[in-house]
Amino acid sequence: MAHTSEDVSASTASVAHADGADDAVVVTSLQYAYPDSPPLISDFTLRLPRGSRCLLIGANGAGKSTLLQILGGKFMVGQDVVRILGRPAFHDLLLTSSGDLGYLGAQWRRDVGSIGGDVPMQADIGAGDMIHRVEGVDPDRRQRLIDLLDIDLSWRLNRVSDGQRRRVQICMGLLKPYKVLLLDEITVDLDVVGRLDLLDFFQQECDARGACIVYATHIFDGLESWITHVAYVENGKLLKGGPVDSISELQSRKLFPTVEAWLRKEKQERLQRKQASQKAPKPPPAKTSAPFMPSKHMAFYRG
Repeated sequence: MAHTSEDVSASTASVAHADGADDAVVVTSLQYAYPDSPPLISDFTLRLPRGSRCLLIGANGAGKSTLLQILGGKFMVGQDVVRILGRPAFHDLLLTSSGDLGYLGAQWRRDVGSIGGDVPMQADIGAGDMIHRVEGVDPDRRQRLIDLLDIDLSWRLNRVSDGQRRRVQICMGLLKPYKVLLLDEITVDLDVVGRLDLLDFFQQECDARGACIVYATHIFDGLESWITHVAYVENGKLLKGGPVDSISELQSRKLFPTVEAWLRKEKQERLQRKQASQKAPKPPPAKTSAPFMPSKHMAFYRG
């Protein structure tokens, strides 16, 4: 499938999928780049079943956040390249508006149907007002999340810590049941107990409802027995991915030392490439008529 948009570089191959009923996330030969820039993601293929909990790993700048945003339907790619619950992530607006596909990132917002649009998480607003503003929520689920996250409904969001604001954000993002949930470093501000309790909640959601979670984080405490799948990304490429029992290194070593070894090897290779490039003669800079540098904001993006 050829794309006419000048702002997006994605896979041009048309791939026919026979997405089974157990598939929650299917990515096939994904390629993505911002305009006039090298690919951020190259030949990326991954399949996750319903009920799975995938740990997305990689160094800073590896492409994890971009990948999660693509999975969340925020960047346009081919309809057969990224399928969520058997449907195209970008083109099927009902995925997010229904709440079936959820995305929680580092920014103070949740761009899905349960709230709709950006939420002013640092304004002078009460936590209780924010949480009870969301309509169509099961009261029992709402109270369970309030208790789980230890939220005081009298909090004023402009007078609490980042960790307390994060708890309110997470609560609002989870009020309506999801089928696929994408998490980008959302537990970084939580204390140990709050983080472990939240992981337990996610596991119950996967086991009881068959929800699928893709979780990008650099904090591995408590994840050893929590994860079912791993996706290790380096320079936009999936180097290791699949069920935990299919990753040979994880059969003989624990998660943290295994990931540390992967990242140290990657860092060493990156330094070697940098040293080699510094020794090589440099070509003259290419001339360009562009008045400014390209950025992701020039790409086709749905915020």
